[in-house]
Amino acid sequence: MPGEPVLMLGGGTAAVEPRVSTGIPGLDRVLGGGLVPASVILLAGEPGIGKSTLLLQLLSRLAGEGRGCLLVSGEESHGQVAARSRRLSLSGDAVAFAPGRDLRAVLATARERDPFLLAVDSIQSVRDPSAPQMPGGVAQVRNCTDALVGMAKEEGIAVLMTGHVTKDGDLAGPRALEHAVDVVLLFEGDARSGSRVLTGGKNRFGAEGESAWFEMAPDGLHEIDPTGLLLEGVGAPGAAIALPMAGRRALAVEVQALMGSVDGPARRQTTGLDGRRFQLMAAVLARTAGYRLGRAELFGATSGGLRVDDPAADLAVAAALASAVTGAPAPEGAAFVGEVSLTGLVRQVSGMPQRLAAAEAAGCSRVYGAPGPEAKRHPLMTPVRHVSEALSWTHDSAAAARRRAS
Repeated sequence: MPGEPVLMLGGGTAAVEPRVSTGIPGLDRVLGGGLVPASVILLAGEPGIGKSTLLLQLLSRLAGEGRGCLLVSGEESHGQVAARSRRLSLSGDAVAFAPGRDLRAVLATARERDPFLLAVDSIQSVRDPSAPQMPGGVAQVRNCTDALVGMAKEEGIAVLMTGHVTKDGDLAGPRALEHAVDVVLLFEGDARSGSRVLTGGKNRFGAEGESAWFEMAPDGLHEIDPTGLLLEGVGAPGAAIALPMAGRRALAVEVQALMGSVDGPARRQTTGLDGRRFQLMAAVLARTAGYRLGRAELFGATSGGLRVDDPAADLAVAAALASAVTGAPAPEGAAFVGEVSLTGLVRQVSGMPQRLAAAEAAGCSRVYGAPGPEAKRHPLMTPVRHVSEALSWTHDSAAAARRRAS
Protein backbone atom coordinates (compact mmCIF):
# COMPACT_ATOMS: atom_id res chain seq x y z
CA MET A 1 0.00 0.00 0.00
CA PRO A 2 1.60 3.33 -1.02
CA GLY A 3 2.40 5.80 1.71
CA GLU A 4 1.57 9.48 1.94
CA PRO A 5 3.44 11.85 -0.43
CA VAL A 6 6.63 13.21 1.14
CA LEU A 7 7.78 16.82 0.66
CA MET A 8 11.05 18.38 1.75
CA LEU A 9 10.81 21.36 4.10
CA GLY A 10 13.53 23.21 2.22
CA GLY A 11 11.93 22.87 -1.19
CA GLY A 12 9.57 25.26 -2.94
CA THR A 13 8.55 28.71 -1.83
CA ALA A 14 7.65 29.27 1.80
CA ALA A 15 3.99 30.20 2.10
CA VAL A 16 2.94 33.08 4.33
CA GLU A 17 -0.29 32.55 6.23
CA PRO A 18 -2.91 35.00 4.91
CA ARG A 19 -4.43 37.21 7.58
CA VAL A 20 -7.93 38.60 7.76
CA SER A 21 -8.52 41.52 10.10
CA THR A 22 -11.26 41.00 12.67
CA GLY A 23 -12.04 44.70 12.84
CA ILE A 24 -11.00 44.66 16.52
CA PRO A 25 -7.37 45.89 16.76
CA GLY A 26 -6.65 44.28 20.12
CA LEU A 27 -7.97 40.90 18.97
CA ASP A 28 -5.89 41.16 15.78
CA ARG A 29 -2.77 41.80 17.86
CA VAL A 30 -3.42 38.88 20.21
CA LEU A 31 -4.03 36.56 17.24
CA GLY A 32 -0.73 37.61 15.68
CA GLY A 33 -2.11 39.86 12.95
CA GLY A 34 -5.64 38.60 12.32
CA LEU A 35 -7.54 35.40 11.56
CA VAL A 36 -5.86 32.67 9.51
CA PRO A 37 -8.20 30.70 7.21
CA ALA A 38 -8.62 27.02 8.20
CA SER A 39 -7.32 27.75 11.71
CA VAL A 40 -9.07 26.53 14.85
CA ILE A 41 -9.29 28.92 17.81
CA LEU A 42 -10.50 28.30 21.34
CA LEU A 43 -11.86 31.28 23.29
CA ALA A 44 -11.87 30.17 26.95
CA GLY A 45 -13.21 31.89 30.02
CA GLU A 46 -15.53 31.60 32.98
CA PRO A 47 -19.30 31.62 32.37
CA GLY A 48 -20.64 35.17 32.16
CA ILE A 49 -17.30 36.82 31.40
CA GLY A 50 -18.44 38.02 27.94
CA LYS A 51 -17.27 35.35 25.49
CA SER A 52 -20.56 35.32 23.59
CA THR A 53 -20.60 39.12 23.40
CA LEU A 54 -17.07 39.23 21.96
CA LEU A 55 -18.00 36.47 19.52
CA LEU A 56 -21.10 38.32 18.32
CA GLN A 57 -19.18 41.59 17.84
CA LEU A 58 -16.52 39.74 15.85
CA LEU A 59 -19.09 38.04 13.61
CA SER A 60 -20.93 41.30 12.98
CA ARG A 61 -17.76 43.10 11.91
CA LEU A 62 -16.57 40.29 9.64
CA ALA A 63 -20.02 39.98 8.05
CA GLY A 64 -20.04 43.73 7.49
CA GLU A 65 -16.89 43.32 5.41
CA GLY A 66 -18.53 40.69 3.25
CA ARG A 67 -17.13 37.60 5.00
CA GLY A 68 -19.54 34.72 5.37
CA CYS A 69 -20.18 33.89 9.03
CA LEU A 70 -22.12 31.05 10.64
CA LEU A 71 -22.96 30.97 14.34
CA VAL A 72 -24.08 27.67 15.85
CA SER A 73 -25.20 27.79 19.47
CA GLY A 74 -26.16 24.96 21.76
CA GLU A 75 -26.71 27.27 24.72
CA GLU A 76 -28.98 30.00 23.33
CA SER A 77 -31.89 30.05 20.93
CA HIS A 78 -32.12 32.14 17.79
CA GLY A 79 -34.38 34.60 19.62
CA GLN A 80 -31.92 35.03 22.49
CA VAL A 81 -29.00 35.68 20.16
CA ALA A 82 -31.03 38.07 18.01
CA ALA A 83 -32.12 39.97 21.12
CA ARG A 84 -28.50 40.37 22.26
CA SER A 85 -27.52 41.56 18.79
CA ARG A 86 -30.22 44.26 18.92
CA ARG A 87 -29.22 45.25 22.47
CA LEU A 88 -25.62 45.71 21.31
CA SER A 89 -26.81 47.66 18.22
CA LEU A 90 -25.11 45.13 15.95
CA SER A 91 -26.20 44.30 12.44
CA GLY A 92 -26.98 40.60 12.36
CA ASP A 93 -28.56 40.50 8.88
CA ALA A 94 -25.48 38.87 7.30
CA VAL A 95 -24.74 36.43 10.15
CA ALA A 96 -26.33 32.99 9.69
CA PHE A 97 -27.56 31.11 12.77
CA ALA A 98 -28.21 27.42 13.34
CA PRO A 99 -28.77 25.24 16.43
CA GLY A 100 -25.51 23.78 17.61
CA ARG A 101 -26.14 20.67 19.73
CA ASP A 102 -25.76 17.87 17.17
CA LEU A 103 -22.24 17.49 15.78
CA ARG A 104 -23.34 15.90 12.51
CA ALA A 105 -25.84 18.70 11.86
CA VAL A 106 -23.19 21.34 12.64
CA LEU A 107 -20.69 19.78 10.22
CA ALA A 108 -23.30 19.36 7.48
CA THR A 109 -24.49 22.96 7.82
CA ALA A 110 -20.94 24.30 7.74
CA ARG A 111 -20.06 22.32 4.62
CA GLU A 112 -23.28 23.40 2.94
CA ARG A 113 -22.91 27.14 3.63
CA ASP A 114 -19.07 27.20 3.40
CA PRO A 115 -18.58 30.31 5.60
CA PHE A 116 -15.28 32.04 6.17
CA LEU A 117 -15.78 31.67 9.96
CA LEU A 118 -17.75 29.06 11.87
CA ALA A 119 -18.41 30.10 15.47
CA VAL A 120 -19.39 27.35 17.95
CA ASP A 121 -20.86 28.55 21.25
CA SER A 122 -19.94 26.44 23.13
CA ILE A 123 -17.97 23.26 22.47
CA GLN A 124 -19.26 21.74 25.72
CA SER A 125 -22.84 21.87 24.42
CA VAL A 126 -22.10 19.94 21.19
CA ARG A 127 -22.72 16.19 21.20
CA ASP A 128 -21.51 13.43 18.90
CA PRO A 129 -24.47 10.98 18.70
CA SER A 130 -22.09 8.09 17.99
CA ALA A 131 -20.50 8.50 21.43
CA PRO A 132 -22.46 7.39 24.51
CA GLN A 133 -21.15 10.04 26.91
CA MET A 134 -23.11 13.11 27.95
CA PRO A 135 -22.26 16.48 26.32
CA GLY A 136 -19.41 18.27 28.07
CA GLY A 137 -17.56 15.10 29.06
CA VAL A 138 -13.91 14.64 28.15
CA ALA A 139 -14.58 12.02 25.47
CA GLN A 140 -17.39 14.04 23.89
CA VAL A 141 -15.35 17.24 23.86
CA ARG A 142 -12.38 15.45 22.32
CA ASN A 143 -14.49 13.77 19.60
CA CYS A 144 -16.31 16.98 18.68
CA THR A 145 -13.11 19.03 18.63
CA ASP A 146 -11.30 16.49 16.45
CA ALA A 147 -14.19 16.49 13.98
CA LEU A 148 -14.26 20.30 13.80
CA VAL A 149 -10.48 20.46 13.34
CA GLY A 150 -10.68 17.94 10.51
CA MET A 151 -13.48 19.86 8.81
CA ALA A 152 -11.58 23.16 9.16
CA LYS A 153 -8.46 21.77 7.50
CA GLU A 154 -10.37 19.96 4.72
CA GLU A 155 -12.77 22.78 3.83
CA GLY A 156 -10.54 25.79 4.61
CA ILE A 157 -13.06 27.16 7.12
CA ALA A 158 -11.80 29.06 10.16
CA VAL A 159 -13.39 27.78 13.38
CA LEU A 160 -13.72 29.73 16.62
CA MET A 161 -15.26 27.87 19.55
CA THR A 162 -15.90 29.03 23.06
CA GLY A 163 -15.07 26.86 26.05
CA HIS A 164 -15.92 27.26 29.71
CA VAL A 165 -13.12 27.26 32.27
CA THR A 166 -13.68 25.16 35.39
CA LYS A 167 -13.05 26.31 38.96
CA ASP A 168 -9.60 24.70 38.73
CA GLY A 169 -8.75 26.69 35.60
CA ASP A 170 -9.02 23.69 33.25
CA LEU A 171 -10.69 23.80 29.85
CA ALA A 172 -13.48 21.24 29.57
CA GLY A 173 -11.70 18.43 31.35
CA PRO A 174 -7.95 17.88 31.66
CA ARG A 175 -7.07 20.49 29.03
CA ALA A 176 -8.41 18.20 26.32
CA LEU A 177 -8.88 21.09 23.89
CA GLU A 178 -5.58 22.93 24.10
CA HIS A 179 -3.59 20.23 22.33
CA ALA A 180 -5.97 19.98 19.37
CA VAL A 181 -6.49 23.64 18.42
CA ASP A 182 -4.14 26.14 16.77
CA VAL A 183 -4.76 29.10 19.08
CA VAL A 184 -5.96 29.42 22.68
CA LEU A 185 -7.35 32.76 23.84
CA LEU A 186 -8.07 33.34 27.53
CA PHE A 187 -10.77 35.86 28.45
CA GLU A 188 -10.44 36.90 32.09
CA GLY A 189 -11.57 39.56 34.52
CA ASP A 190 -13.95 40.20 37.36
CA ALA A 191 -17.46 39.45 36.13
CA ARG A 192 -18.82 42.01 38.63
CA SER A 193 -16.72 44.83 37.16
CA GLY A 194 -16.35 46.04 33.60
CA SER A 195 -12.68 45.24 32.99
CA ARG A 196 -11.72 42.27 30.81
CA VAL A 197 -8.34 40.99 29.65
CA LEU A 198 -7.90 38.90 26.49
CA THR A 199 -4.60 37.00 26.54
CA GLY A 200 -3.08 34.78 23.89
CA GLY A 201 -1.87 31.40 25.10
CA LYS A 202 -0.80 28.75 22.61
CA ASN A 203 -0.50 30.29 19.13
CA ARG A 204 0.83 28.45 16.08
CA PHE A 205 0.68 31.64 14.01
CA GLY A 206 2.12 34.28 16.34
CA ALA A 207 3.73 35.15 19.64
CA GLU A 208 2.24 33.90 22.90
CA GLY A 209 1.35 36.21 25.76
CA GLU A 210 -0.03 39.18 23.81
CA SER A 211 -2.85 40.94 25.67
CA ALA A 212 -5.72 43.31 24.95
CA TRP A 213 -7.91 45.14 27.49
CA PHE A 214 -11.62 45.75 27.18
CA GLU A 215 -14.37 47.36 29.21
CA MET A 216 -17.84 45.84 29.27
CA ALA A 217 -20.50 48.48 28.68
CA PRO A 218 -24.25 48.25 27.98
CA ASP A 219 -23.52 48.36 24.23
CA GLY A 220 -20.79 45.71 24.33
CA LEU A 221 -17.02 45.47 24.73
CA HIS A 222 -14.79 48.48 24.08
CA GLU A 223 -11.01 48.28 23.85
CA ILE A 224 -9.23 50.52 26.39
CA ASP A 225 -5.72 51.68 27.22
CA PRO A 226 -4.79 49.79 30.41
CA THR A 227 -2.17 52.28 31.66
CA GLY A 228 -4.42 54.11 34.11
CA LEU A 229 -6.15 50.90 35.13
CA LEU A 230 -2.89 49.13 35.97
CA LEU A 231 -1.37 52.01 37.98
CA GLU A 232 -4.30 53.10 40.13
CA GLY A 233 -2.69 52.97 43.61
CA VAL A 234 0.96 53.81 43.10
CA GLY A 235 2.51 55.83 45.93
CA ALA A 236 0.81 54.00 48.79
CA PRO A 237 2.69 51.62 51.10
CA GLY A 238 2.60 48.06 49.82
CA ALA A 239 2.60 48.99 46.11
CA ALA A 240 5.36 48.90 43.50
CA ILE A 241 5.54 49.15 39.71
CA ALA A 242 6.60 46.05 37.74
CA LEU A 243 7.49 45.96 34.05
CA PRO A 244 6.39 42.52 32.78
CA MET A 245 6.33 41.51 29.14
CA ALA A 246 3.01 40.75 27.45
CA GLY A 247 4.03 39.08 24.22
CA ARG A 248 6.28 41.46 22.32
CA ARG A 249 5.43 44.53 24.39
CA ALA A 250 6.00 45.52 28.00
CA LEU A 251 3.54 47.00 30.48
CA ALA A 252 3.83 49.07 33.63
CA VAL A 253 1.75 47.21 36.21
CA GLU A 254 1.11 47.89 39.88
CA VAL A 255 1.99 45.00 42.19
CA GLN A 256 0.43 45.09 45.67
CA ALA A 257 1.24 43.38 48.98
CA LEU A 258 -0.45 43.34 52.37
CA MET A 259 0.87 41.97 55.66
CA GLY A 260 -1.00 40.95 58.79
CA SER A 261 -0.01 39.21 62.04
CA VAL A 262 -1.60 36.01 63.34
CA ASP A 263 -1.06 33.62 66.22
CA GLY A 264 -1.82 30.46 64.24
CA PRO A 265 -0.63 29.25 60.84
CA ALA A 266 -0.02 32.16 58.47
CA ARG A 267 -1.85 32.34 55.13
CA ARG A 268 -0.14 33.26 51.86
CA GLN A 269 -2.61 34.14 49.11
CA THR A 270 -2.20 35.81 45.72
CA THR A 271 -4.44 37.13 42.95
CA GLY A 272 -2.86 37.60 39.54
CA LEU A 273 0.64 36.64 40.76
CA ASP A 274 2.52 33.36 40.70
CA GLY A 275 1.89 32.10 44.25
CA ARG A 276 5.11 30.10 44.41
CA ARG A 277 7.31 33.01 43.36
CA PHE A 278 5.46 35.28 45.80
CA GLN A 279 6.30 32.96 48.68
CA LEU A 280 9.85 32.63 47.36
CA MET A 281 10.31 36.41 47.47
CA ALA A 282 9.02 36.49 51.04
CA ALA A 283 11.56 33.82 52.01
CA VAL A 284 14.39 35.67 50.24
CA LEU A 285 13.54 38.92 52.03
CA ALA A 286 13.42 37.17 55.39
CA ARG A 287 16.70 35.35 54.81
CA THR A 288 18.89 37.88 53.00
CA ALA A 289 17.45 41.27 53.99
CA GLY A 290 16.29 40.64 57.57
CA TYR A 291 12.55 41.33 57.13
CA ARG A 292 10.40 39.56 59.71
CA LEU A 293 7.89 37.67 57.61
CA GLY A 294 7.97 34.18 59.11
CA ARG A 295 4.73 34.43 61.14
CA ALA A 296 3.02 37.07 59.03
CA GLU A 297 -0.01 36.64 56.81
CA LEU A 298 0.89 37.83 53.34
CA PHE A 299 -1.40 38.72 50.46
CA GLY A 300 -0.33 39.73 46.97
CA ALA A 301 -2.24 41.03 43.95
CA THR A 302 -1.98 42.89 40.68
CA SER A 303 -4.19 45.79 39.65
CA GLY A 304 -6.59 45.64 36.74
CA GLY A 305 -7.15 41.88 36.89
CA LEU A 306 -3.93 41.20 34.97
CA ARG A 307 -2.14 37.88 35.47
CA VAL A 308 1.62 38.37 35.84
CA ASP A 309 3.91 35.35 35.73
CA ASP A 310 7.05 36.98 34.29
CA PRO A 311 10.09 36.26 36.56
CA ALA A 312 11.20 39.83 35.84
CA ALA A 313 8.45 40.93 38.26
CA ASP A 314 10.33 39.33 41.18
CA LEU A 315 12.01 42.58 42.21
CA ALA A 316 8.73 44.52 42.13
CA VAL A 317 7.07 41.85 44.29
CA ALA A 318 9.98 42.10 46.74
CA ALA A 319 9.62 45.90 46.78
CA ALA A 320 5.87 45.68 47.44
CA LEU A 321 6.45 43.20 50.29
CA ALA A 322 9.18 45.34 51.83
CA SER A 323 6.98 48.43 51.55
CA ALA A 324 4.10 46.59 53.25
CA VAL A 325 6.35 45.46 56.10
CA THR A 326 7.97 48.84 56.78
CA GLY A 327 5.07 51.11 55.83
CA ALA A 328 7.42 53.07 53.56
CA PRO A 329 6.05 53.81 50.09
CA ALA A 330 8.31 53.08 47.15
CA PRO A 331 10.25 56.09 45.84
CA GLU A 332 8.11 58.36 43.69
CA GLY A 333 8.36 57.45 40.02
CA ALA A 334 10.28 54.22 40.69
CA ALA A 335 9.80 50.92 38.83
CA PHE A 336 11.48 47.60 39.52
CA VAL A 337 12.57 44.92 37.06
CA GLY A 338 14.68 41.81 37.56
CA GLU A 339 14.60 38.15 38.48
CA VAL A 340 15.72 37.55 42.07
CA SER A 341 17.76 34.45 42.94
CA LEU A 342 17.58 32.50 46.20
CA THR A 343 20.65 34.37 47.41
CA GLY A 344 19.04 37.75 46.71
CA LEU A 345 21.05 38.54 43.58
CA VAL A 346 19.16 40.49 40.90
CA ARG A 347 19.52 38.84 37.49
CA GLN A 348 19.32 40.46 34.08
CA VAL A 349 16.18 39.87 32.02
CA SER A 350 15.47 40.11 28.31
CA GLY A 351 13.48 42.86 26.63
CA MET A 352 14.95 45.75 28.60
CA PRO A 353 14.45 48.33 25.80
CA GLN A 354 10.73 47.55 25.70
CA ARG A 355 10.46 47.56 29.50
CA LEU A 356 12.23 50.91 29.78
CA ALA A 357 9.99 52.35 27.08
CA ALA A 358 6.93 51.20 29.06
CA ALA A 359 8.35 52.79 32.22
CA GLU A 360 8.96 56.07 30.40
CA ALA A 361 5.43 56.04 28.94
CA ALA A 362 4.01 55.51 32.44
CA GLY A 363 5.90 58.53 33.77
CA CYS A 364 8.54 56.65 35.76
CA SER A 365 11.71 58.59 36.55
CA ARG A 366 13.92 55.65 37.56
CA VAL A 367 14.08 51.89 37.14
CA TYR A 368 15.84 49.67 39.66
CA GLY A 369 17.31 46.51 38.14
CA ALA A 370 20.21 44.76 36.48
CA PRO A 371 20.32 46.61 33.15
CA GLY A 372 22.51 44.41 30.97
CA PRO A 373 24.60 45.77 28.09
CA GLU A 374 21.63 46.95 25.99
CA ALA A 375 20.31 49.34 28.68
CA LYS A 376 23.38 50.04 30.81
CA ARG A 377 23.56 53.72 29.90
CA HIS A 378 19.86 54.42 29.81
CA PRO A 379 19.04 57.57 31.85
CA LEU A 380 16.25 55.83 33.78
CA MET A 381 18.38 52.93 34.99
CA THR A 382 19.49 52.66 38.61
CA PRO A 383 21.70 49.53 38.53
CA VAL A 384 21.45 47.15 41.49
CA ARG A 385 23.10 43.79 42.04
CA HIS A 386 21.33 42.60 45.18
CA VAL A 387 17.75 42.90 46.39
CA SER A 388 18.90 44.80 49.49
CA GLU A 389 20.38 47.54 47.25
CA ALA A 390 17.05 47.97 45.47
CA LEU A 391 15.26 48.24 48.83
CA SER A 392 17.64 50.62 50.61
CA TRP A 393 14.85 53.21 50.77
CA THR A 394 12.91 50.99 53.18
CA HIS A 395 15.84 50.89 55.61
CA ASP A 396 16.21 54.68 55.46
CA SER A 397 12.49 55.12 56.18
CA ALA A 398 12.56 52.64 59.05
CA ALA A 399 15.56 54.40 60.60
CA ALA A 400 13.81 57.76 60.32
CA ALA A 401 10.72 56.29 61.99
CA ARG A 402 12.82 54.98 64.89
CA ARG A 403 14.45 58.39 65.33
CA ARG A 404 11.03 60.06 65.44
CA ALA A 405 9.78 57.54 67.98
CA SER A 406 12.79 58.14 70.26
